[in-house]
Amino acid sequence: MHEYSVVQALMSQCADYLRQHQAEQVEQIVVQIGVLSGVEPELFERAFDCFKLAEPWCQQAELKLEVQPVRVHCADCGFEGETQPHDYRCPQCQSGEVKIIAGQDLLLMQLTLR
Repeated sequence: MHEYSVVQALMSQCADYLRQHQAEQVEQIVVQIGVLSGVEPELFERAFDCFKLAEPWCQQAELKLEVQPVRVHCADCGFEGETQPHDYRCPQCQSGEVKIIAGQDLLLMQLTLR
């Protein structure tokens, strides 16, 4: 379950921002999880709930998760849009000449400090 190490890195990043901005508390964290990132949102949330208890500056923080669907660009017809995970054909022309343009990343989107 690598979600714990990912959350640990997130907490470290939040602590750095807290120090940089001379803030006392993290109020909200918004994280975008791509469906192909290999991170399970439920496990990520569970790991976050465990880790935040150990950090006084984060105990009241709210975690919001945004799931990013898979988006592709088709080199043959120019289609750009969503597709199903692990279906690497263009939904419009069925070409296999698609490039994944979103849905693989795990991103810290917003951090609200007080």
